[in-house]
Amino acid sequence: MNDPSLANAPSYEGNRLHADGRSPATEPPYDTGVPTVPSPSLASTARRRWARLCRAAEHHGPVLALYGALKLVGFCVFMYLLDSSGDFRKKDPRFGGGAHAWDVLASWDGWWYQQIAAHGYHPALVPVPGAGGLITIEGNSAAFFPLYPALMRLVSSCTGLGLFGAGLLISVAASFVAALAIHAVTARIGGRRAGLAAAGLWAVWPGSGMEWSGYSESLYVALAAWACYAVMRHHWITAGILTCATGLARPTATALIAALTVAALLAVHRQRREVRRWEDAPGPDGKRRRVKFLRPLVAVVIAPLGLFGYLGWVGYRMGDYSGYFKLQEGAWAHTFDYGKHTLDVFTSLPVGHFDYLFAYPFEDLIGVGTVLLALIVLPLLLRLRPPAVLVVHTLLTIALVLGSQQIFGNISRYLLPAFPLFIPCAVAMRRLSTPVLCTVLGIAALASGSYAGYALFELGVP
Repeated sequence: MNDPSLANAPSYEGNRLHADGRSPATEPPYDTGVPTVPSPSLASTARRRWARLCRAAEHHGPVLALYGALKLVGFCVFMYLLDSSGDFRKKDPRFGGGAHAWDVLASWDGWWYQQIAAHGYHPALVPVPGAGGLITIEGNSAAFFPLYPALMRLVSSCTGLGLFGAGLLISVAASFVAALAIHAVTARIGGRRAGLAAAGLWAVWPGSGMEWSGYSESLYVALAAWACYAVMRHHWITAGILTCATGLARPTATALIAALTVAALLAVHRQRREVRRWEDAPGPDGKRRRVKFLRPLVAVVIAPLGLFGYLGWVGYRMGDYSGYFKLQEGAWAHTFDYGKHTLDVFTSLPVGHFDYLFAYPFEDLIGVGTVLLALIVLPLLLRLRPPAVLVVHTLLTIALVLGSQQIFGNISRYLLPAFPLFIPCAVAMRRLSTPVLCTVLGIAALASGSYAGYALFELGVP
């Protein structure tokens, strides 16, 4: 007879010990040869990542493909023209020459960037003995900002490429990043199709020959365009950091710093006005309204650190805190003259006089056309009522370029940072069908090999 008290007693059958003392309940899992099926969470994560990757490719792929195709067409035409003329073989490698056509891409300013990447800076103001003209100080690498050569050295160390190859790799990669940023900024104003057209215009602009060369323009525009986009999205700290980086790339960052400052102060003012209007009423998220002024003001503080830091360091090393500006004026005859030189060119070139400073007739004619194009497009940009950061950045960039004494033919290059000028043109071009849009930009790309590449590097001084 069974004992009723043992009817529901727990069974310990599964806890029998093996000969080695292990219990089946504590055995480690052994490989049975059957593949392990991923858990649903891992599989869903992989699917989400793949979906994001596909969406990114669908969104950014056309932009990168269009820009790359247009730029490659113009670049090949540029190399063909250089090789056909052969004039570069008779020039000093430092001044537009070399053994191969592509060597020209890293001459002039590109030579200086390679010297900085290889040997660093040695800031000094060294007078030219007996000089009495415009050039009174010997050229010095301190006139060129440090971000681009620092990246050249880093990429060269990481990849094993020479400084020439590293510089071109940075410029090409940065040009694609800039195309994405220009697309993003324009798309917020005129839609994705306008953004696509703007990226195409970036490839064929009169100064676009500098984008795939040993110069810092592509890097600067990439940083500046994403900084403007960050301001438009109210990502203030990101905008401040990017603007700080532009101050280590080119002195043109002055315009971007001012633009970010204006946009930040306007944002704080709008928030204060909103708080005063609604007082204690909760916001759309149900939380109490408050002035979010800290992040915009932090961005304003961060933004100028790169530019002021480099200028201050150069001044300290030279023993003269205006040393950078003295070097630019005395070694390169670059100075702010409130537009006197620009006016001289505009009053001389149309009547066939070439007695102005740094006269390069063909290159200067392209520069005049670029300025007129910019002045025509500017009112159309303002008509679209773009964000303040784009307006201020464009206006100040144009003012700084036209108000400076410099090689006038380089204005198409110096106006590359004024990329918001592409926006009204792109908004108008979005009505074109895809075949027509590609045809128009393709023809401009073919021509750009001459006006945006050959004219700058071979017929003038970039």
